Amino acid sequence: MKVKSFLMLTVFLCTFIYAAEAQSTKRELKQITLSGRGYDLGLQHGQKLKKEIGEIVDLWKKSTTRALRKDSDIVLEEFFAYANFAETIKKLTPELYHEVRGIANGSGQRFNDIMVLNLLDEFWVFIENPENHHCSDVGVPSVNGSPSYIAQNMDIETYTDGYQTLIRLEAEGDSPEQLILTHPGLIALNGMNEKGVGVCVNTIMQLKASSSGLPVAFMIRKIIDSTKKEDILNFVKTSKHASGQNYIIGIRGEVYDFEASTNKVVRFKPDNENGTVYHTNHPIVNDDIKPRHERFAPNQPENKLPVRSNSYVRLDALQKRMNSTSRVTDDLIKKTLRSKDDPNNPVCVNRREGRFGFTFASVIMTLTGQPYLQITPGPGDESEYKRVDFEK
Repeated sequence: MKVKSFLMLTVFLCTFIYAAEAQSTKRELKQITLSGRGYDLGLQHGQKLKKEIGEIVDLWKKSTTRALRKDSDIVLEEFFAYANFAETIKKLTPELYHEVRGIANGSGQRFNDIMVLNLLDEFWVFIENPENHHCSDVGVPSVNGSPSYIAQNMDIETYTDGYQTLIRLEAEGDSPEQLILTHPGLIALNGMNEKGVGVCVNTIMQLKASSSGLPVAFMIRKIIDSTKKEDILNFVKTSKHASGQNYIIGIRGEVYDFEASTNKVVRFKPDNENGTVYHTNHPIVNDDIKPRHERFAPNQPENKLPVRSNSYVRLDALQKRMNSTSRVTDDLIKKTLRSKDDPNNPVCVNRREGRFGFTFASVIMTLTGQPYLQITPGPGDESEYKRVDFEK
């Protein structure tokens, strides 16, 4: 009888797990169109996604309380006692500060509850959890007329699953039409514009940060609201950055990779035949390292670096795959973003594989010719990439 009960329990658990996995693969990408700028834009965002924003705020609080074993409201109070980003945001990207206010008012949420969603990387820096972010990015310049791409697996916490959202921001004045990957309440995770400018990012927790620099989400939106190469590169290289971050920026046929700490911005330009760049979550060229992370300093001998750790293993997979041919196609990029060359350190992370997070979405931006986006909600190996075009 005990054996029979055990077998029945085993079958039940297997069925439950299978059903949960099956459910996780039936994701839908929510797409909304917004217009305007500043407060009015945020107000639309908040009103259109009011229910979802309320759910995300609640999930963030529960996740934070559980992870830090401290009430989330106390954590939030401590974080904003540390955070001094408001003045820099108001100075460098004032419309975006008002947009966050609009999201809060439109959704009926407290301002700080919405602002913390928009300080994703900065909050990770505050709690010093290098395990949270596992993004994998690649960039492909145009060579002899070939297409140019930037692409990313955006890996964040599992509580965001089911809230994958693509915002189409209509063109207005000097601002181009934009496609923005996000979740409700957040102004951007990555994105591109109709003029062939795009940006993908990944945290480099080991680099020095600042509690008064410009946060990542605001940097992303500033980049994709621009069309002039000189303005974009100058802004990235001269702004004071709040968090250690890698930016892969595509500007039509050109691709740039910058590792940004609060004290310096260093370009990563690997010497390879096809000109591709690739990045994960450790510094490769920027030596502005926090003292407690000295083992990641790129000027150390290779045998001193933690090359068997997750970020290095994923980088090795990206590098080998992206350098395997002289002409990179979007098919190769898809295979790379879906890869699991090391099962313990996969580039594509399913919910059952990720201890701290999963691949929230996979994005490929084509930046030459007629720019367009390809995207999957959730890990790329669980669904096909959907093409999204600009209206013009």
